[in-house]
Amino acid sequence: MYQNINKIYHAAIYVRLSKEDGDISSSAKLESNSISNQKALILDFLKDKKDIEVVSVRVDDGYSGSNFERPAFQAMLEDIRHGIVDCVVVKDLSRFGREYIDSGKYIERLFPALGVRFIAINDNYDSLKGKNQADEIIIPFKNLINDAYCRDISIKIRSNLEIKRKKGECVTPFVAFGYRKTKTDKHKLEIDPSAGGVVQDIFKMKLQGMSQDAIANRLNELGILSPFEYKISSGSRYETGFRQKEQALWSSVTVRRILENEVYIGNLVQGKRTTPNHKPEDDWIRIEKNHEPLVSDRDFEIVQRLLGMDTRTSPDQKQVYLLSGIAVCADCGAPMTRKVSTVAGKKYAYYLCSTNKETKRCSSHRIPEKDLEDAVLVMLKQHIQNILHLKRVLEFIGTVPFQEINMKKLQDRLEKKKQEKERCKELRMMLYSDMKEGIVSKEDYVELHAAYGKRLRNAEESIRAIQKEMDNELEKADKANTWLDYFVKYQDIEELSRTVVVELIRQIRVYDKKNIEITFDFDDCYQTLLNQLPAMGVDMVIDDDNNLQVNVKEVV
Repeated sequence: MYQNINKIYHAAIYVRLSKEDGDISSSAKLESNSISNQKALILDFLKDKKDIEVVSVRVDDGYSGSNFERPAFQAMLEDIRHGIVDCVVVKDLSRFGREYIDSGKYIERLFPALGVRFIAINDNYDSLKGKNQADEIIIPFKNLINDAYCRDISIKIRSNLEIKRKKGECVTPFVAFGYRKTKTDKHKLEIDPSAGGVVQDIFKMKLQGMSQDAIANRLNELGILSPFEYKISSGSRYETGFRQKEQALWSSVTVRRILENEVYIGNLVQGKRTTPNHKPEDDWIRIEKNHEPLVSDRDFEIVQRLLGMDTRTSPDQKQVYLLSGIAVCADCGAPMTRKVSTVAGKKYAYYLCSTNKETKRCSSHRIPEKDLEDAVLVMLKQHIQNILHLKRVLEFIGTVPFQEINMKKLQDRLEKKKQEKERCKELRMMLYSDMKEGIVSKEDYVELHAAYGKRLRNAEESIRAIQKEMDNELEKADKANTWLDYFVKYQDIEELSRTVVVELIRQIRVYDKKNIEITFDFDDCYQTLLNQLPAMGVDMVIDDDNNLQVNVKEVV
């Protein structure tokens, strides 16, 4: 093959080092593969090469060899395309890349097509010298080994990350807005006071009836930095493909992501995304109460309910109407729509069935807005009074827990299982004596001993299960009636607000202008409590006005 012996090659020295693919798994390897060592080795190799002139040194420090989307490598390719570089020199093939197919594509196809000379010093490879029979086998084989090495390291890294996730350690490079990594442990989260306050304000605004758009606009008006801009201002190298303007602003999408993120109630959810696909939710690693929450479980649950409602606001409104998404038609279940009519210059606001408004397939169930809100306020105040009455009854009867009946049953079951366990032990002891005395054969002894052993193990497992169930009952007893306080804090209520409505009311069913039905939040707990009262020696009567009358006879 003819070669121009007078040609001067313009070379790019390419060096790479990464943590991810195991390049620095030992101190010796770290020194061998260090950026400075690679440069020194290549320069020493080239010092007596009269036909090679170094025009650039490209360094990818901290980039894996598993792909070629590396900034310095891509810059080198641009130089090749523009004719600035026609020779690439690396320490060895693993520094060039660890991906078998793409490495082969560059070395065997792209570089030759572009007239680029490629040199891998430690592998004793120089494309200018042409391929011999050994190169045909060795070069692809070395690339394959590098690829397999990279895959093996990748598996080990993923396995290590999985272990850390299960231990509740945060392994993501960037944490959710509102949190930061602690200075003492980069795997632990703590509240960022500045950003954390913004997150809490976002949840408050949502509970007050503001839409995601309105919240985003409000934050932008106040000049509060969006999560992207906040990370940049904090010195982070965070990047995103969603930035469309010079400064990334708050958007309804960003606000919704925050409102839906359970990290703010202390739950750490990791492993949602893997390469190349997203994991199903069942495979996510969720560690509950892993760190200090920014939002209460109660507020978070209410917000998720609100996000599922169709509560769009009109263009001139920043907040949804008082009963939006809560008031529904009693017949078809569709949301009631607020409408304003003008009669003789006076405006009248009322609610009507949205199905009737759109298709006339349901009756209007029309009811004036004020009448509906007044009725809801009266019924809510009465329900709160009933709750207060119940709370006073519970305080009067003292420390008798509602779980007492269940605990008694569990205690009885536990005693029976303990007796069964002791009986199995005794029978096994007696069995040995019976065999020694010839009462039972050795074969029967072996069979009966195994049977008693199985019964013993089953009894022990049952004991552990019952004890766990008892612990759960005691824990439930401590939290059983905390819901009462959600109503009690509004005992002096004189007018409705959006926050009160979404906190205390699940649904308002409108039959007509004189008949509505309200399902209060924790209605199941309320009914359970009423059903338990007789077992505690309490007579209970609910009169025609929905007033709760109770009479404590005795504490049982």
